[in-house]
Amino acid sequence: MENNRIQKIEQPIIRLPEVRSVGVIGDPGCEGLGTYNMKVYAGALEKSARDDITLIAGDLVPIGNEHYYEEISSITEVIAHNDIYVLRGNHDTGAYVDYFGRKNYALLAADFTVVVLDNAMRTFEEEGLRLLQQVLAMEEVHQVIIAFHIPLPNHFIRNSVSEAEFVRLKEVYSPWKDKVRYFLCGHVHSRFEDVVDEIPMICTGGGGALIEDVSEEIRACDIEHHLVHFYMEEGVLRHCFENLSEDGYSRERKVSVLKENLEKTVAGELMAHLKYLMFADRARRRGMEKIANLFEALAASEYHHARNFYSVIENPAPFGNSVKTYVPGEEFEYQHSYRMMEAYAEEKEAPLTKQAYWGAAAAEKVHAKLLKEAGDMERFERETIYVCPICGYVMAGDSIPERCPVCGGPSRQYEVFRSVPAKKA
Repeated sequence: MENNRIQKIEQPIIRLPEVRSVGVIGDPGCEGLGTYNMKVYAGALEKSARDDITLIAGDLVPIGNEHYYEEISSITEVIAHNDIYVLRGNHDTGAYVDYFGRKNYALLAADFTVVVLDNAMRTFEEEGLRLLQQVLAMEEVHQVIIAFHIPLPNHFIRNSVSEAEFVRLKEVYSPWKDKVRYFLCGHVHSRFEDVVDEIPMICTGGGGALIEDVSEEIRACDIEHHLVHFYMEEGVLRHCFENLSEDGYSRERKVSVLKENLEKTVAGELMAHLKYLMFADRARRRGMEKIANLFEALAASEYHHARNFYSVIENPAPFGNSVKTYVPGEEFEYQHSYRMMEAYAEEKEAPLTKQAYWGAAAAEKVHAKLLKEAGDMERFERETIYVCPICGYVMAGDSIPERCPVCGGPSRQYEVFRSVPAKKA
């Protein structure tokens, strides 16, 4: 495809005299280019538009074949608002050079310089080290970001280049150490700041991949998807992190025809999910385990389809405030809509429909109660929840009845949902 926003690097040194800031997005695609993940990346691209250029700190794709490079390039070209520069990650194999050009290059901006080095294979290429030496020796170069994918040895993780590789890098920059303002890397699906050889190191991998635990101090639950901004302030190169909201990208749901059809598609996929699960139950009762297994797999596939479609139109609240937003819907169902449908079904002599709405309303009331408790997520103590598989009634607490209060189903059939303590990093 013809590149526009994505810059294919042809020369080792590129002068960008109008550039005074850069946004950095780490690891958007190494876990796959599904719509659910790509929504995070799309939001990051829109946020980074406030900077003059964007640098992607590696792992654009899960593996470097043409299909994935075409896909990530297509998404980037449509959504990006500024020029995109790319740094090679360990997942960016194969046809990388065909799409993005040189793996080692330098961007000479108005007041700072970014030197991009390829260490995707955990070694710094000689070509890159020679370029770094050349750029650092230039009189016009003063505030430098040395950018690469795999982190240097640090205080938080062992997933880094070797000490020997760091020594190779250090030997090159040491004569001009006072010019090096930052080390910048990705690879780790989180974020942290450290100091390496008295130089700040910024690690960012929050542009799409699932956030992971780094250490006991840096847990996934404490880190949001994010990007990094580098900018000049009073003549000094500085940085800041910007978290991406749960609803970081909303452009496509604003197109009414798309939104309407996406909603219909989500409903269709979820209906298929339910149908396949129900058929799997029927097959398993008849001892047809292979058929049941097939339909459970198909049901899971349909759920993931629904999740991808829904992610485009979802407008979630910030996670910390999100639980309470589900309460009004549950209350409306058991207080109004389900009661109305129960009465209408009785009028039309439809006893099964009436029973289904009555039973669901009883469960929705418990849903609302539990969600109100869970609104304070840090203090929510319910470790075990029981669900009656016959009617869907929900129970929690120390005293669980032998028979479901709604349908009379036996406790031996209850589905048990028990929380698992989080593992320490």
